[in-house]
Amino acid sequence: MNNILEIQKKVIPEMIELLDKRYNILRSIYFCQPVGRRTLANNLDMGERIVRTETTTLKENGLIDIASAGMTITDEGLFVLDELHDLMHEFRGLLEMEKLVANLLNIKRVILVPGNYDNDIYILKDLGKVASEFLKDNIFEHCNIGVTGGTTMFEIINEAKKAQINKEFLVVPARGGVGANLEIQANHIAAMLAQKLNGDYKLLQVPDNMSREAFDSLLTLPEIKELVDIISNLDILMFGIGRADKMAKRRKIATEQFELLKKGNAVAEAFGYYFDIDANIVSESNTIGLDLEQFKNIKLAIGVACGAEKAEAIKAISALKEDLILIMDEGAARALLDKRF
Repeated sequence: MNNILEIQKKVIPEMIELLDKRYNILRSIYFCQPVGRRTLANNLDMGERIVRTETTTLKENGLIDIASAGMTITDEGLFVLDELHDLMHEFRGLLEMEKLVANLLNIKRVILVPGNYDNDIYILKDLGKVASEFLKDNIFEHCNIGVTGGTTMFEIINEAKKAQINKEFLVVPARGGVGANLEIQANHIAAMLAQKLNGDYKLLQVPDNMSREAFDSLLTLPEIKELVDIISNLDILMFGIGRADKMAKRRKIATEQFELLKKGNAVAEAFGYYFDIDANIVSESNTIGLDLEQFKNIKLAIGVACGAEKAEAIKAISALKEDLILIMDEGAARALLDKRF
């Protein structure tokens, strides 16, 4: 396959550009359906005449339907879109890039999603599909799965297809709640995942950041202690990687702590810890849930991230665990290779 692709690139290089264009159009229709030509053209930053020509071709080939309400993808179109995902992976040389990034970060494996989140927000949905499928493939009997909160994690679980996994497993939040948006908190994401995959779940109904006294008091409650014991012995963890500055603002931390993060050159946040580029701890929160040493002992840890702006955060978190699996977009990967930390 690789040889055929290389020959095609040399003999008919315009085919690659055309395939990429139609893949992006088909993909955008799938995510926005039903969608009109003008909206589609704006989403793709493409001329309406080009969109009209290309969508007519897609309709003639049975990949989309066009009606007064807008364009929708057909079952055949959805099948082709899934098949094209892997092909685009090869066309863009992402298999080789995955190896380069994994070597650069000195981690076990990198899985890339074609495209750049900075230019295309729907990349997050593609990443969600890939990450949720990877997670499903690795669930085993009686395993304990931890998930964190955040926009990326919410999208992953939102894109997960319902499946009847004939295994007993438990999903728990890896830590307490953050911020006021319930939808993207770890509790909600844990419940969503368990319901979609036919597993059990337990919730951690405590705030993420609290005083030391309150923290110690909660740990004396039997139901909290039981859940904390489960979290401390997770088999699988899927977590989002956050930039230190954005996570600090989301948590509404005190001004003096924010200044401490700036002074310590914090670039990443995970599990209540803020790290500099070399994964040194700059600050940490009083949080009930997974701690750093427990994270390092997890058998399968899956980090997810989108966007070139997270390159430094990805670099920092990768230094914590050599057997880490990272799932990210092509844009983040290229940023890492360009920076060559």
